[in-house]
Amino acid sequence: MNSKILFLPIGISLLIGAIFLICRYVFNRLVDRRINNYQNELISKHFNEVENVYKQMRGWRHDYHNHIQVMKAYLSLGKYEDMDKYLSELHKDLTNIDTVIKTGNIMVDAILNSKLSIAISNDIKINAKATVPKDLKILDMDLCVIIGNLMDNAMEATMKLENLDERFIRIYIREMKSQLYISITNSIGGEVKKINLEYLSTKLGINHGFGLKRVDSIVKKYNGFINRQNEEGVFATEIILPL
Repeated sequence: MNSKILFLPIGISLLIGAIFLICRYVFNRLVDRRINNYQNELISKHFNEVENVYKQMRGWRHDYHNHIQVMKAYLSLGKYEDMDKYLSELHKDLTNIDTVIKTGNIMVDAILNSKLSIAISNDIKINAKATVPKDLKILDMDLCVIIGNLMDNAMEATMKLENLDERFIRIYIREMKSQLYISITNSIGGEVKKINLEYLSTKLGINHGFGLKRVDSIVKKYNGFINRQNEEGVFATEIILPL
């Protein structure tokens, strides 16, 4: 009788333990799959963005010889006013292509310039000032994840505005008092979703909101500080990371 009484709790404990292990295994597999999907999406997105920059530069290079021939023709005919007008249009076109920002960090340059290229192609006005110190305790990959996700969210929100004149993104990155300060401000269209003081992503799909969580986890990893706030028509994210 006593052996049966002892056997039942032990059997139940083993069963519960087995169920727990199975649940943990399934959960870990789901998390791993979600992370892999997220990383694959990032790789694909970054490839397309870099390819877009390359196509723009290649297109301008292809037209370079034609531009030279046109300017030579204007000079030979003495059409200096037409020449000046043509140069102004050419300068405007080149400004739209030349979005190169040099921060002092090669990986940040790559991710930031690819995002800026996409933003400009979507008629988003850009105001960017960015300088990254050489000696960082922060991994380049972590820094790129932060900037990439912030830019993606900013562009997604800004492109909802139908009035192109209202679309803008301001980027400010610099060292301040032995800390790296990152600020990205953008115009927004529609309401900002929020639950218990926590902002929610408006993206659809299995990985929606994962980018925000990745940013938060990286900031926490370095004992940093993050502040998100919105006013009418504007959303801003500030991040401070110890150097």
